[in-house]
Amino acid sequence: MPDNSIHGRFPGYNVLAKRNTPSWNEQTRQVIDRRLTTPREPRFLNEHEWLTLAAVSGRIIPQPAYRPPVPIAGLVDGKLLANAGDGYRNASMPPLREAWRRGLGALDAEAEEAHGAPFHRLTPQQMDALLTRAQEGELKSHAWGGMPCDMFFKERLLHDIVHAYYSHPSSWDEIGWGGPASPRGYVRMGFNKRDPWEAAEIHDGDVEGAYRENRHVR
Repeated sequence: MPDNSIHGRFPGYNVLAKRNTPSWNEQTRQVIDRRLTTPREPRFLNEHEWLTLAAVSGRIIPQPAYRPPVPIAGLVDGKLLANAGDGYRNASMPPLREAWRRGLGALDAEAEEAHGAPFHRLTPQQMDALLTRAQEGELKSHAWGGMPCDMFFKERLLHDIVHAYYSHPSSWDEIGWGGPASPRGYVRMGFNKRDPWEAAEIHDGDVEGAYRENRHVR
């Protein structure tokens, strides 16, 4: 995991520095190691579905250029491979795998009808316009098979993509989160309080001060 240097609100913070400290136990380390080695190629989806998922993920969460991107598509694909449902499902939505496959196919069908190309070949502006119409419930292709496009956008696209992104240590560096604090836990629970093993945020423009503190966070 690269040092984020002076980037972001928590300069110099690297959550993986906690790996062999009391902040994390062995179970935590194993979970994080699996996320860090997430494949960047499909295991459940086919190649075309994968390209559409990757393109959608890039529009839902654009990623910074100063570090390798979080493998969002790989994390979502892994959820589909494991068929790891959420424990609940809206009655208007099909099961997890079917919802994703139908939704990705429908986005491609809408893209072909509107622009004569699959979704991943559209311009960023065209992708955003189609996703906005999905969010607003305006897409009507037969490929949706009765699945509401706005529900697919809300309960699968946003839900799974955002959850995947914020399950990865790279995003934890951006928000100053230390990961699951097991077994150490957190002590200073009051407003605007920080334990010494939590990331220091920039205050009053003091980038160097936050950087110095974060270089020693364990």
